[in-house]
Amino acid sequence: MRAKYSFINIATGLGNQLVITSLSFISRTIFISYLGVEYLGISGLFTSILAMLALAEAGVGSSIVYSLYKPVAENDQEKINVLMNLYKKAYMVIALIVLLVGLSIMPFLELFTKDTSVENIHLIYLIFLINTVLPYLYLHKNNFLSVCQKTYMITGIYSISSIASVCLKIGILYYTKNFILYLVADCFITIVTSAVLAIIVNRMYPFLKNKVTRKLDSETRSNIIKNIKAIVLQNIGTYLVFGTDNIIISTFVSITAVGLYSNYNMLIEICRTFVNQVFSNIYHSVGNLIAQETKEKVYSIYKVTMLLSFWLYSTLGILLLIMLEPFIAFWIGSKFLMSKGVVVILIIIFYERGMRNSISTVKTTSGIFHEDRFAPLFQAAVNLVISIILVRHIGIAGVFIGTLISALVVPFWVTPYLVYKKVFNKPIIMYFVKYFHFTIIATGTYFTTNLVWSLIEPDTFVTLVLKGIICLITINTIYILIFYKTKEFKYLFNIIKNIMGTILERFKINKKVTYKS
Repeated sequence: MRAKYSFINIATGLGNQLVITSLSFISRTIFISYLGVEYLGISGLFTSILAMLALAEAGVGSSIVYSLYKPVAENDQEKINVLMNLYKKAYMVIALIVLLVGLSIMPFLELFTKDTSVENIHLIYLIFLINTVLPYLYLHKNNFLSVCQKTYMITGIYSISSIASVCLKIGILYYTKNFILYLVADCFITIVTSAVLAIIVNRMYPFLKNKVTRKLDSETRSNIIKNIKAIVLQNIGTYLVFGTDNIIISTFVSITAVGLYSNYNMLIEICRTFVNQVFSNIYHSVGNLIAQETKEKVYSIYKVTMLLSFWLYSTLGILLLIMLEPFIAFWIGSKFLMSKGVVVILIIIFYERGMRNSISTVKTTSGIFHEDRFAPLFQAAVNLVISIILVRHIGIAGVFIGTLISALVVPFWVTPYLVYKKVFNKPIIMYFVKYFHFTIIATGTYFTTNLVWSLIEPDTFVTLVLKGIICLITINTIYILIFYKTKEFKYLFNIIKNIMGTILERFKINKKVTYKS
């Protein structure tokens, strides 16, 4: 059942992402054409500033979601209701805090936007702020569906919402070129989407509307508070590592540089989001698995997810290294290109973060929050110091070098150490042997694929797409030849084979029914 729900959630997530990605390219192209790269920089900067305010969430969501796995698995409706009531109240308070802190930042916006010619900066920021606050009012409902492994329903609603939003914004840009109206439209769609999801959850789980008649037990409350304290530190550290890049670039380089980077970041994040559609849906299945199965079973599934993580992230990383620059040149022009060195650093960061997905999933769903609570703060300190020093000497590349070094200094080894010690009870050397084995394979595959790629000169966009397909086939052929005898590959292959068999069987049944009728 876990595999079934995961596949449904992944399939709908990937389908949604394909549609949204296609529309996003159209939207971004029109955005650059009608508003320019400076507005793109402002958008990226305000997104980063408001991501800082999201730290007010303080791990409440992750902690309560972790506490929900067991009562959901046992269908303990009374305890679910108590936790959801706490969840709702917590997010109401968070929404108020984010709003007040966000408003207090408004007088200081000039510190980050002093070199921009964009007008109505404060109004633009205010709309960004409102759009950040509103989802908190309904977020507890969305997360409950995810814990119940019904993420595909959230994805379906957000698919319709995103399509409507992007189409509306494209129309606004094309006909009015009005950035403020563009933002207001996004805000309106957010309100409608959140309300619709809340109504759906209430109808599916009517017991959530029951009056809460008891208080949360002291043990659960104590665990939630303990985890929140730890996750607060982790969230702050994570933001200071990944959320401050745009702020540092805008402060020490320029708003325009933020706009240039945002195009690369958008393409990389599209790839990351595609893979996250797989892992975010596996996430809740792993939480369910840990709540019910033995450590050996969890470890065997973890090895499968590690292979899957490597396969997906290294494949996309190689494709990005080879195709990112020519794609941007064809898409919006060579004047939007950054140096090759910056691209290489960004892809290494992409791969390193991606390879931590499987181990981080086990860590979080096992409730390991407290033990490494200070690690993200140390990582953040390393990142900020190195980034600020290097950006003054080598420019924008220094910001990303700081991010990479800080990741290698802290989470690269701390996260696997905790999981192998506390969950698997196995020596950490097993993780690093496997990790470097995978990385050597990826490196060799990159050079082989790049050699094949260099034989074809991309002179048209169609040729570029053709080369991308050739690269994809080359990478996957190499990986299949290397891994086809492993237990993890056979496990994944059997899941895919069984699911495809089920789909084909249902297709045949439906075809017969249609024929008879």
